Amino acid sequence: MTHIENAQLAQMVDHTLLKPEATHADVAALAREAEALGAYSICVSPSMLPVETTVKVATVCGFPSGKHASAVKAAEAADSVAKGADEVDMVIDVGAAIEGSFEAVEADIRAVREAAPSPCVLKVIIESAALTDEQIVAVCRAAESAGADFVKTSTGFHAAGGASEHAVALMRETVGDRLGVKASGGIRTREAAEAMVTAGASRLGLLGTRAVLEG
Repeated sequence: MTHIENAQLAQMVDHTLLKPEATHADVAALAREAEALGAYSICVSPSMLPVETTVKVATVCGFPSGKHASAVKAAEAADSVAKGADEVDMVIDVGAAIEGSFEAVEADIRAVREAAPSPCVLKVIIESAALTDEQIVAVCRAAESAGADFVKTSTGFHAAGGASEHAVALMRETVGDRLGVKASGGIRTREAAEAMVTAGASRLGLLGTRAVLEG
């Protein structure tokens, strides 16, 4: 496992606050901390937008269950972009993936992509811990076909768990260098963060960014 310099690692981090009880004051503090740490972005709930910050602003869509109508997800994404979001992390319908309805998964992603076109960065949360390897591969292919920019392991809210090195490596193998891979959920140490990057992650979703960077 390769050691990554602090500044380089920080520039891979979406400094995240998605707790339901988060306040606007909490989000402002998150933004200031992200700026001080040199993080790439903050990731906050859509109701917290807009946010004044010098880093990129990411938000979530269809979060955390993914069990929203595609039109609702699309409207949420469009509203977030209008309020200044640079990136949108959408949750797929995990049940559709489990039952093999990958055309439906692709259509769901495509609806959000059309509502939040480039230069908005679209990340697709697949809940990798809830899927088989075959399902992970199929969902990643659907995300690429639908025009996504990233595939992302987890919401961090699913009972099945968060990111794993195995899932990240499989996702990277599937999308090659054509899409980014974001590891998120349960990454709490410097060692875990570096392991995810070694496995193929190009972005990290972290809650305790300072603790990870300080080792």
